[in-house]
Amino acid sequence: MKLTVEVWRQAGPEAKGAFVSYQLDDLDEAMSVLELLDRLNEDLISVGQTPIAFDSDCRESTCGACGLTVNSRPGGLSPHLTTCMQRLGQFKDGQIVRLEPLRAKAFPVVKDLVVDRSALDRLLAAGAKDVDLKEAKPADDQPVEPDKAEAALDMAACIGCGVCVAACPNGSAYLFTGAKLAHLGLLPTDQVDKSKRAIAMTTVAEDEFGPCSLYEECLAVCPANLPDSTLTVPGHERLAAWLRRGSVN
Repeated sequence: MKLTVEVWRQAGPEAKGAFVSYQLDDLDEAMSVLELLDRLNEDLISVGQTPIAFDSDCRESTCGACGLTVNSRPGGLSPHLTTCMQRLGQFKDGQIVRLEPLRAKAFPVVKDLVVDRSALDRLLAAGAKDVDLKEAKPADDQPVEPDKAEAALDMAACIGCGVCVAACPNGSAYLFTGAKLAHLGLLPTDQVDKSKRAIAMTTVAEDEFGPCSLYEECLAVCPANLPDSTLTVPGHERLAAWLRRGSVN
């Protein structure tokens, strides 16, 4: 299998980037997009050229580190799959494959295909709380109803890959925010700080990212295949938090 691979090359955050074209032969259709980059980097290193920078870790669809834009689609052409699970068999022999970083204002390019996704970390940090281990109760003392446990696990499937942000015209992180708020909101251990968490996380989501566009582009690319109801969680939780505060005052 032969492919023409156009890769975004950018030496650093302030450098001007451009697509560079490479020809690759003898590719296996079972190879992943990341294995394609591995092969290309081996060729570049063998001739003394700088390898392409890209992120990856587990390569098992669980870490969320590998997100790229493949032929203008965040994550890749096959829906609901991480980039590391995207196989070359979906392309035709001789086809042009364009690889570029996730495009979003909140994800500045670091180098080549690597972006800074620390905005997602700041969003998570906004919902964090300090735990006194001396006062923490054993997990067995706080049972979770089976249906709530299953729903929480469904929301916990979000791996924070960021493709939802890149897919959204507004660069919104509402799908990510909704998944985290829904996950924590269903657990009895996190009810005390529910209002504080909802207001803090939705505020950071608005400040760091953009508002939800309501077009659901994020749902079409989400590797976790989260339900569309996830997008309503941030607004619902924030309103509920303000209502609870009002009832206390």
